[in-house]
Amino acid sequence: MRILFLGTGTSHGVPMIGCDCAVCRSTDSRDKRSRPSIYLTLDDGTRVLVDTTPDLRAQALQHDIRRVDALLFTHAHADHVMGLDEVRRFNVLSKAPMPVYADTTTVADIRRMFGYVFDSDAPKGGAVPDLRMWTIVGPFCVGRDEVVPVPVFHGNREVLGFRLGRFAYLTDCNAIPPASRALLAGLDTLVLDALRHRPHPTHFTLDEAVGVASEIGARWTFFTHIAHDLGHAATCAALPPGMALAHDGLTLEVA
Repeated sequence: MRILFLGTGTSHGVPMIGCDCAVCRSTDSRDKRSRPSIYLTLDDGTRVLVDTTPDLRAQALQHDIRRVDALLFTHAHADHVMGLDEVRRFNVLSKAPMPVYADTTTVADIRRMFGYVFDSDAPKGGAVPDLRMWTIVGPFCVGRDEVVPVPVFHGNREVLGFRLGRFAYLTDCNAIPPASRALLAGLDTLVLDALRHRPHPTHFTLDEAVGVASEIGARWTFFTHIAHDLGHAATCAALPPGMALAHDGLTLEVA
């Protein structure tokens, strides 16, 4: 399975509008972070997009993404769903509806936020996205791969991470309940929220994320949803072995 990081930044993105800090002005391309999303190429060739950020069009053009076979949503905050309208282009390219998988709350939020898509008179054929909504209630299959939902807490809201084989993606979280920890045993690669050094009510700090990653014990851990507080090179140099900040455009291969 191939994992492409389309975006690794916060809801503001990096650089932030109107900010002149060292990271926002950095010339290191790894410090340029669009909103968080990954693109998976499964072993059978199925292409899966996790979240549709406001930057989806630019991300797809930058990485020449022409095909999406399924969408997974972690939750319905704006930085994870507001690019949903761009899916209509993938409908045109595939000439097929788009399967969309999300939990009960996120399905309801998407139907409310994008009501025009689900209107009975909505013009299909490229004018609006053509979506087939599926509510996640447990493990399910996309292509030949099993997707295991991993409930985590984003503040007091339960959202989803996902595990596929020995890979898990847990963005936007500040707590992992014991039942979900049990779903993360034996990982090769973990992707985990690590916002900044200072405490935040809905995200792990970098130190908290390092502690959680050490407990989970994946062979490799990459941190995402990164604020402008963390410069890529300096932060990675101080992390324990086997851990690093992810960056936009990073590609991983996981057996």
